[in-house]
Amino acid sequence: MKKITLLAVAALAISFASCKKDRTCTCTNTSGSPTVTTTTTTTLLKVKKKDAKDACQKTTSTNTSGSNSSTTTNDCKLS
Repeated sequence: MKKITLLAVAALAISFASCKKDRTCTCTNTSGSPTVTTTTTTTLLKVKKKDAKDACQKTTSTNTSGSNSSTTTNDCKLS
């Protein structure tokens, strides 16, 4: 009975362990007028999925210079 309990506890502990592995973040960057689109790929080495999601997210920024303004959108997807 002790062996079964010990095995069950060990299996449960392993199931809670996070899996760190290499993940890829692909971003499509759209900016300016006329619209310019570029794509970049970044490899995140040995990270947890949650940490990779935090690093690879969609962002939008607006830059204003005098009466001119431009919006840049960085749309990222984790794969």
